[in-house]
Amino acid sequence: MLKVGILVFTLTLSTIAFGSNVDLNKSKATWKGSKVVGSTHTGEVKIQSASVDYLKDTPKSANVVIDMSTITNTDLTDPKWNAKLVGHLKSDDFFGVKKHKTSSLKVTEIQSLKSGQFKGKGELTIKGETKKIDFTASTVKETPKTHVIKADLVFDRTDFGIKYGSGKFFDNLGDKMISDKVKVTVELHIAKGNTNVSSL
Repeated sequence: MLKVGILVFTLTLSTIAFGSNVDLNKSKATWKGSKVVGSTHTGEVKIQSASVDYLKDTPKSANVVIDMSTITNTDLTDPKWNAKLVGHLKSDDFFGVKKHKTSSLKVTEIQSLKSGQFKGKGELTIKGETKKIDFTASTVKETPKTHVIKADLVFDRTDFGIKYGSGKFFDNLGDKMISDKVKVTVELHIAKGNTNVSSL
């Protein structure tokens, strides 16, 4: 379950930046949620827009927007149960897609840890609620023309008003209790090039 959208980067005076050309056809976001005891579900959701700004060859900020209407499930093979789960995720019990069509991640800080590894900070917005989030990321592929970056985010859905099946709010749920933690992995394919100097 999740959320991600436009990666917005603010460049300081005379910052050298690669053009933020994210290939949305290759980029993707996947989600993973589970019951506290029992089944785990996985799926995908499409990235509506994304951008990444670089200082030389290091990512410094970003903004990703996710189209919540595109939520899919990838583990249930029965069409009826698959559709039932997806419909429930889109309902007000979970992401309320009719009213909240997008979720977004605004990355405000990226710290290099070691070769190809990063620690990021930003703001995650789901169902109109915005919360600060820390996450890890890594460069999984790099060529002279392309960066492929994968970021792993884990968030507490109840922070965004998604309380259905949560043991924090309901008693005696038994095996129907759903974990509050949701994992989202965002993979961005970013084309290098069009180097330019930007200033505020």
